[in-house]
Amino acid sequence: QVQLMESGGGLVQPGGSLRLSCAASGTIFAPNVMAWYRQAPGKVRELVASINSVGTTSYADSVKGRFAISRDNAKIAVRLQMNSLKPEDTAVYYCNLKLLQGPTRGDYWGQGTQVTVSS
Repeated sequence: QVQLMESGGGLVQPGGSLRLSCAASGTIFAPNVMAWYRQAPGKVRELVASINSVGTTSYADSVKGRFAISRDNAKIAVRLQMNSLKPEDTAVYYCNLKLLQGPTRGDYWGQGTQVTVSS
């Protein structure tokens, strides 16, 4: 069984910063990919940023230069540092873990955390 526990999020003014954290527990093998997705009301869930088990990162164009994803392989944890936040960043943010091999191979999701950017 694999579980993801998220923390962080909340209300912030435009231009502010927030940090999201996600820790995984259970039977986890490398290689794997950890990522953050978001879903705004009335919109489809979109990939925000991802990082694989060797540290290669990828970002959505809308967050490049403002968000930074990092991971701690020893703790199987991922963080998303969000700077220069805009109202359009408002969404529920979900942590995602893709296990590419092993008995628990599959796609796992956190419960989601609300990020609201508003003055």
